[in-house]
Amino acid sequence: MRAPEEIQADIMDALTSVIDPELGVDVVNLGLINIVDLKDDGICDLSMTLTMMGCPLQGILRREVTQALVTVPEVHHVNIDLVWEPAWTVARMSRQARLLLGIH
Repeated sequence: MRAPEEIQADIMDALTSVIDPELGVDVVNLGLINIVDLKDDGICDLSMTLTMMGCPLQGILRREVTQALVTVPEVHHVNIDLVWEPAWTVARMSRQARLLLGIH
């Protein structure tokens, strides 16, 4: 059995493979991921905020996040909750994402 920290690191690593098609930056570095909670039964509850309400990419991002997370052996099912609080702002982006997008 793997340590929870190792599983969490694999989950976050899997999420970095999900690239926002409009911005070309992964959802972790964009600051879209709020909470990731993996239960003992393999159900992963994830809370994420999109950059804007009514984002036309909601379906694509949900599908890609789910596909990425189920590559982690301990994840058997993913529940994604799109929330608008806290609201997304540029301040949530990592330094790397701001540099990639030319935001200083």
